[in-house]
Amino acid sequence: MPAIEQYRIGVDLGGTKTEVVLLDPQDVVVLRKRRETPLLQGYHAMLECVADLVREGASRVPAGGRCTVGIGIPGSVDAVSGLVRNANSVCLIGRPLQTDLERLLNRRIEVRNDADCFTLAECRKGAGAGYGLVFGVIMGTGCGGGISIDGVVREGPHRICGEWGHFSLDPSGAPCYCGNRGCIETKISGSGVEASFAARYGESLSMEEIVAGARLGEPRCATAFNAFLDDFGRSLGGIISILDPDAVVLGGGLSNIDELYLAGVERVRHYAFHNDLRTPVLKHMLGDSAGVFGAAWIGAVAPC
Repeated sequence: MPAIEQYRIGVDLGGTKTEVVLLDPQDVVVLRKRRETPLLQGYHAMLECVADLVREGASRVPAGGRCTVGIGIPGSVDAVSGLVRNANSVCLIGRPLQTDLERLLNRRIEVRNDADCFTLAECRKGAGAGYGLVFGVIMGTGCGGGISIDGVVREGPHRICGEWGHFSLDPSGAPCYCGNRGCIETKISGSGVEASFAARYGESLSMEEIVAGARLGEPRCATAFNAFLDDFGRSLGGIISILDPDAVVLGGGLSNIDELYLAGVERVRHYAFHNDLRTPVLKHMLGDSAGVFGAAWIGAVAPC
């Protein structure tokens, strides 16, 4: 009897966009589609958005084929309660997302943290390929991390492995949605830098505007951007001192800031516990594709 061909569906549930990909057994893209995430419409709208995209992907699987389904989310599913926690899309917190999706779709699925999905993808087919221990970083609206060891992404018993974004860097700093203050996420995410700028100067600028202003020498933007680079160096330098990884791979929208790989890396060298730091800090190779491909590769087997 010939082997049943296995396809893979991945969904990246983000704060602004939700994307689906369907890969054939040779990892060739059959379908790739994005929708705006209905974040403001709440949990049930987001649930239906994901379910609709999975159904669309499954409809493209040939008759008799099988597929896996994986979902990447900006948080994690608690292993005991089955509820989402630590999600910066806060309407997901306390919700049985995996159970609800499995009920809606009548199939098994796998739900993993989006930073884990990013790290897996970059280690499999991107900048982290060929390295042993890799720390994957997502710096965007929030700040997450994942750890890959010899190509296997580790979750840990609490499913928080690599979750550096909620280490309290400054206990007297800005409050974080997680309940702590001065978390790394409040320092080096786009939303964190924007909130800090608004609190200090009474004006709202986007991260893109802050970076552009700093490059032009605008004093307030330059101060905010310098603090961002210093906090990046302090945060990543500390992680490198703990893990001593073979490589660090940066992803998310902020990873496209060129200064991170120059001035930012110099700050990392300053804060890491080594006087000749050789850890490469690499830019992603898969762009914003990494999360959705990683989700596809972590799915659980289920018939279409």
